[in-house]
Amino acid sequence: MLVPTPGLSFSGHAAIGLLVFAVIMWATEALHLAVTSLIILFIQPIIQVASFTDAVIGFANPIIFLMIGGFIIAEAIRKSGLAQRFTYVLLNKLGTTPNKSLFVTVFSTGLLSAFIENVVAFAMLLPIIKQIIPMMGVDNPEKGKSNFAKAMVLGASYGSLAGGFGTEIGTAPNLMAAAYTHIPFVEWMIFGFPLSIIMMLVIWKGLGRMFPAEVKGIVGGKDTITSKMEELGVMARKEKIALVVLLFTIGLWVTTGLTGLDSYSIALIGAVLMLAFKIIDWKDAQSNVDWGLIVFFGGALSLGAALLNTGAANWLIQDIVSVFGSDPSTLLIMVVLMIIAVLITQVMSNIALSAILVPLSVTLAAAQGQPIGIYAVPVAIACSLSFMFPMADPTVAMAYGTNYVNIKEILKAGVPMVIIGIIATLFVILTIAIPLVLK
Repeated sequence: MLVPTPGLSFSGHAAIGLLVFAVIMWATEALHLAVTSLIILFIQPIIQVASFTDAVIGFANPIIFLMIGGFIIAEAIRKSGLAQRFTYVLLNKLGTTPNKSLFVTVFSTGLLSAFIENVVAFAMLLPIIKQIIPMMGVDNPEKGKSNFAKAMVLGASYGSLAGGFGTEIGTAPNLMAAAYTHIPFVEWMIFGFPLSIIMMLVIWKGLGRMFPAEVKGIVGGKDTITSKMEELGVMARKEKIALVVLLFTIGLWVTTGLTGLDSYSIALIGAVLMLAFKIIDWKDAQSNVDWGLIVFFGGALSLGAALLNTGAANWLIQDIVSVFGSDPSTLLIMVVLMIIAVLITQVMSNIALSAILVPLSVTLAAAQGQPIGIYAVPVAIACSLSFMFPMADPTVAMAYGTNYVNIKEILKAGVPMVIIGIIATLFVILTIAIPLVLK
């Protein structure tokens, strides 16, 4: 027999039961993440959490359309060849030494992933990285004996994660935080980009020291890069149009305060322009939008709404607050929530984790009379500090899949990156975000 918990309704109990179910299913991936989200939708009316009409409200969230637009823009950038040219131009301008190549790798993926999904950014540039490594004179990097190859592939993975901190569309946890806090796109960049730059510099210098390069530079130096660029030829019409549309879209995102447009509409404007100018066709868009991620995200937002609407989130958060005493320190709660997020995100989808922790963080801030994003933003960023294991993030898994680096080496590089990431996030939140945005 179910014993009622004081202060919690039957629907609240049911919502917590649904939360436990979702955590287990998402963490174990017993079913695909999207399938679990579908279950979350139809089970809510069955267990009297919400009507089906209310349950599917997650799919009406504008964040869903921001994601769809972002996927379409990313595919257009990839197919046009713009990403490949971008990397070679940077190599040509910044140099061909191992140190500079690592810099280009980290910042190329980082800057791209600020505006497109980090997995997409990494996937677009990994083939280029695999071309650069042998150009340096590395033979058989898949044997795992090249420090330069290790640094390059981890630099791309970690760089894409760090770059994602820069904007609210950079990572799925950022999207989740934006959905609940309603921080404008340009205001997120005020604190997000400084954090991204700090972390990318740390990754560049840190990996360079952990894995000192055994090679001196690209064989043939700039002549080789020049040859590669000559093979690419002049920018094709599609590349030029893709570049103009991308810059136009980024410009609209940065000037939302002036135009009155929201970031969700702008993503669709950019996507439609890519389709209208035939950079890609609808079949390309359809096949390269991760519809499973869209379904998962809608279900996750639905679960968050259920926890909030039934009072379950408020009840849970009161228990968390009680652990810290009657007058908990804001900084203490921030640190504890970030550590919890960092530890769990190493073995669980960061999207699923943020779907659980972000709404709880919002409720906690409201209960304390704090700015709504004071916990949700650092928690969302902590959910993306997925540096330590291949299962922590798809980009880390893809880096491991190259066979250039093993799990022990990923852990060796990832642990200090996570620690520095927590410290850097707290520093930026306390010195920039709270005074200028979260007030």
